[in-house]
Amino acid sequence: MAGSAPEGSQFDARQFDTKMNELLSADGQDFFTSYDEVYDSFDAMGLQENLLRGIYAYGFEKPSAIQQRGIVPFCKGLDVIQQAQSGTGKTATFCSGILQQLDYSMMECQALVLAPTRELAQQIEKVMRALGDYLGVRVHACVGGTSVREDQRILSSGVHVVVGTPGRVFDMLRRQSLRPDYIKMFVLDEADEMLSRGFKDQIYDIFQLLPSKIQVGVFSATMPPEALEITRKFMNKPVRILVKRDELTLEGIKQFYVNVEKEEWKLETLCDLYETLAITQSVIFVNTRRKVDWLTDKMRGRDHTVSATHGDMDQNTRDIIMREFRSGSSRVLITTDLLARGIDVQQVSLVINYDLPTQPENYLHRIGRSGRFGRKGVAINFVTRDDERMLFDIQKFYNVVVEELPSNVADLL
Repeated sequence: MAGSAPEGSQFDARQFDTKMNELLSADGQDFFTSYDEVYDSFDAMGLQENLLRGIYAYGFEKPSAIQQRGIVPFCKGLDVIQQAQSGTGKTATFCSGILQQLDYSMMECQALVLAPTRELAQQIEKVMRALGDYLGVRVHACVGGTSVREDQRILSSGVHVVVGTPGRVFDMLRRQSLRPDYIKMFVLDEADEMLSRGFKDQIYDIFQLLPSKIQVGVFSATMPPEALEITRKFMNKPVRILVKRDELTLEGIKQFYVNVEKEEWKLETLCDLYETLAITQSVIFVNTRRKVDWLTDKMRGRDHTVSATHGDMDQNTRDIIMREFRSGSSRVLITTDLLARGIDVQQVSLVINYDLPTQPENYLHRIGRSGRFGRKGVAINFVTRDDERMLFDIQKFYNVVVEELPSNVADLL
């Protein structure tokens, strides 16, 4: 599989970089400034005492690379574009920046965070609450699939921060249940996803309703040129904090492939691995919702215990399943990319790509789930003849070599 790129290779690194450079050099030089100051400890960042207490209580000891460079410029009120891979602490970076700047004496919404999925919005809400525990912050997640009346009730009782998905947030702004007058910070998390998922127009519409003097933060694991283009429309001299693509390493995560030849042989291969899966917590990714259901049925038909979640399920069901998985009462989760970014399960040490992702970027979001924050993890990719090209692209995109799975897989975990 090594060697030169196969014909019709989807991902063209040269083209990506050329487009990126054009964008940055055209009027990019005066548009972006780079921010390179590094703070080795949270103590050195000039944060409020009660925010520091929250950070340490949450279990952070030393800031990750993005936190060392990203928290301070955000706290200074600068517009920022921050790029770093999943699991490196982007969420805590903008949560700290927001919490540092809120006026707690005023029970008005002062910060709005948008995320592409309900799970991710709820995950951010949890981190924001935990870090702001000693500050008395009030946070509410506005997401689809929940009661509109309940949202309106909570918003009218007063919150400092709203985290939400674009549809519901726009709805709340339109009904004037969420008043924008005091909002001074606006964050787009997983911006690449937001823009590619067709939320683009909604984000524009929301932005139109916000005050004109507002601090904007854009956070993302990959920053495709389209995402950068959109940032010019509503950012003011942003500083760019970037972990380069070839530094988007997946260190600590061992990656393997299994040559399954044909699609119909994947199921046998998965069942052979099941004993290994159940020793640890694992996530299995497939590419469609229908396939989640199909694979779940097949596995259960062979008496294997698995949980499954996808975007067609109602929110309540998704929440219950995620709770069971987080608590460890179910150990194998079958899901799609939609949920890859909202699954922050500390114990996951094995990810199986039953289907390879259709986009190389999504590989990072999937396997970045395991071994988060430097924990060890294993990723196993099922590769049919048709997938060889995609695996090649992934290896090139992340500058990694994916080796064939050895027989002693259990020893690796």
